[in-house]
Amino acid sequence: MKKETKIIAGVLAGAALGAAVALILSSDKSGDMKDKVADWFCDLIDSSKDKLADVTDRVKDTIAKARV
Repeated sequence: MKKETKIIAGVLAGAALGAAVALILSSDKSGDMKDKVADWFCDLIDSSKDKLADVTDRVKDTIAKARV
């Protein structure tokens, strides 16, 4: 589980850094690019939450099988 947690944390940290750089370097004054990056980042977080929930379920199932 630790390996998957590290991977997910790395992906989230990289996404946050990428989003911050994109917002800083964005020359789009209307804010369209900022909205697109924000939407993409929210989608990434939602996807990561789903994957983490799947990993958690698998770990719980494995623990339940080991107890039997």
